[in-house]
Amino acid sequence: MIHTSNPIIKHKVGLLNLAEELGNVSRACKIMGVSRDTFYRYQELAEEGGVEALANQSRRTPNLKNRVDDSTENAVVAHAVEYPAHGQARTSNELRKQGVFVSGSGVRSIWLRHNLENFKKRLKALEEKVAREGIILSESQVIALERKKQDDEACGEIETMHPGYLGSQDTYYVGNLKGVGRIYQQTFIDTYSKVAFAKLYTTKTAITAADMLNDRVLPFFEEQQLPMLRILTDRGTEYCGRVEDHDYQLYLAVSDIDHTKTKARSPQTNGICERFHKTILTEFYQVVFRKKLYTTLDELQKDLDDWTNYYNIKRTHQGKKCCGRTPMQTLLDGKSVWAEKNLAQI
Repeated sequence: MIHTSNPIIKHKVGLLNLAEELGNVSRACKIMGVSRDTFYRYQELAEEGGVEALANQSRRTPNLKNRVDDSTENAVVAHAVEYPAHGQARTSNELRKQGVFVSGSGVRSIWLRHNLENFKKRLKALEEKVAREGIILSESQVIALERKKQDDEACGEIETMHPGYLGSQDTYYVGNLKGVGRIYQQTFIDTYSKVAFAKLYTTKTAITAADMLNDRVLPFFEEQQLPMLRILTDRGTEYCGRVEDHDYQLYLAVSDIDHTKTKARSPQTNGICERFHKTILTEFYQVVFRKKLYTTLDELQKDLDDWTNYYNIKRTHQGKKCCGRTPMQTLLDGKSVWAEKNLAQI
């Protein structure tokens, strides 16, 4: 596997890594939306000059014959206005589900031609369309217009070798539901595949943290025949305490799962959960609370389960290991990685 933090060549390195992981160049190229010729060109550059060679290619005069056809260009522009918060990789992945194949860099080239290359410009295009056509905004467009420009949470590289190698768990305060009271969400994410689980509670305790693992997480990984080796949490009281007196710590010990805690006063070191919480806020909670008045926790949990299934099974993900696949597909592909490492240890 090749590692780099250079954003300019990250998608190129991701293509090479994905092909190595899958052992199938054609499938990797289809997932990333590039041609096999492009893959072999990147591979040759990396073999001859290392990762740096991928960034040091001289810029040539654009060949207009290589531009995408009009229907693809129109689809990219329409998606930019419909979903201004989507980045180039997310746009490429979502369009591929509709049968429109264009790479992330291809999306950006089209954006540049139409003055849509950043979030602010895409928002402006949406506002101009609203003023011009008097359209009724969709929920995703309302969220995009209200969303503040924020940088993604800073988080360092997390070592994760295969599904089940490291899980990340955190507590998220949803809000106060009339007739129910305060609502907390226990969140668990497999750091390799980004498969996520979410369950709602009215309290934030060690018992609820352990119940999340017992009810949702470990049964799923047992069904997939994958072990859960280690879990990362912050230092909240629901996760930390003396093993003999603490339900969560005792549950981990009985289940033979290692417990890793984030650095003190550095909550961003659990950035995978923080990023998921940002996604679930903008794509689920801000939407459903506009559409429906909830009176019970079970009612909200049912809709949350439906959204989580969509997130895991249908929503494309731009994570380091996902490379445009859904979290569930990444987990299924990653089972072969676990099998290889398990055989190597025997």
